[in-house]
Amino acid sequence: MPKMTFVERDGTRREVEAPLGLSVLEIAHKHGVDIEGACEGSLACSTCHVVVDGGWFKKLAAPTEDEEDMLDLAFDLQETSRLGCQIIMTDALDGLVVKLPSGTRNAGG
Repeated sequence: MPKMTFVERDGTRREVEAPLGLSVLEIAHKHGVDIEGACEGSLACSTCHVVVDGGWFKKLAAPTEDEEDMLDLAFDLQETSRLGCQIIMTDALDGLVVKLPSGTRNAGG
């Protein structure tokens, strides 16, 4: 089973099992990680905003224009910011590391 690591807001690292085909948002919810996901993955908010570790960012598919529009509304936006609902776990992402931003803003959701 692939694994991924969430870096919580306090810096705690939490490695969890990350089933193939699930989004980072779904994996977070499965393991009780504090990511809201107000629109339930329908790409209508930015509350599942995560900051992808720099080494992993280039391995992700490019964000869609819709995702980029929602990211513009995200709190604490960074160069490697993505929406957790749009990152789908694959074998290539085994070991993925994402950090939770310092806060969220539920704009548009």
